[in-house]
Amino acid sequence: MGETQQSDIDSANAEFWNNLCGTWIAKSLGVTDDSPESLRKFDDWYMGYYPYLKTHVPLHEFSGLTVVEVGLGYGTLSQKIAEAGADYLGMDIAGGPVGMVRHRLAQAGLSGGAVQRSFFDNQLADNSVDRVVAIGCFHHTGNVQACFNETRRMLKPGGEAHLMVYNRYSHRRLMQDRENFLAELLAEEFGELEVKTASELDRFSSDSNLEGEAAPETVYLSTRQVERMMAAYTHVQITKENMDESDDPAFERRSVLGNWGRKAGLDLYIRARK
Repeated sequence: MGETQQSDIDSANAEFWNNLCGTWIAKSLGVTDDSPESLRKFDDWYMGYYPYLKTHVPLHEFSGLTVVEVGLGYGTLSQKIAEAGADYLGMDIAGGPVGMVRHRLAQAGLSGGAVQRSFFDNQLADNSVDRVVAIGCFHHTGNVQACFNETRRMLKPGGEAHLMVYNRYSHRRLMQDRENFLAELLAEEFGELEVKTASELDRFSSDSNLEGEAAPETVYLSTRQVERMMAAYTHVQITKENMDESDDPAFERRSVLGNWGRKAGLDLYIRARK
């Protein structure tokens, strides 16, 4: 990918994600300010909607560790990582999420910081970080392979990454675009599956803003693609999670998270060790 193209993606992402991921949920919850009470209301919803998150982001392990989080959104995880006693640094290409995390840390009297910066120019030294957390970020950057490589570079030997990227073979994508879904499955069997920007339909179904615009850049990855891309790591564990809401009582979201969610979930959660 050329420098100009990457800079264009970075600029588009900085503009799109300046409006915090989760804003439409906050509005539906009646969250209209950034007071402790309002943020707690949002955080309670967030951690309740993604009950498996603490399994994949093991906050109880973070005390005293240097933790870098990439992609900050509404700052729920950011605050919880800092509350866990980590030496915390948040990083986002957009200013809005950085401002929110700085506000959260200051309001709660927590140490740590947040910077507006591209992950491809993160300015962190080799072998300097104990943990990297990036939930729902790398698939928007325009170069997931470079994100995996950069994460490994900055991790200390034995350090770990806790990541989430979108699942190429989710239930949603099967129902939404069965023909392309099956074509991709076949292409992967013959080693011809590309990592490429998703269709506008896919991008919109996963991320859209209040103006109804799809995220400017998104890729979907299969488990096998992730394994190949992270082959330099000493250990990689991948788990499927998450399902859409359903009007069918038999497929009510919370009741199927532990079964269908693990088979055809929207997301791939990755725990990787350097």
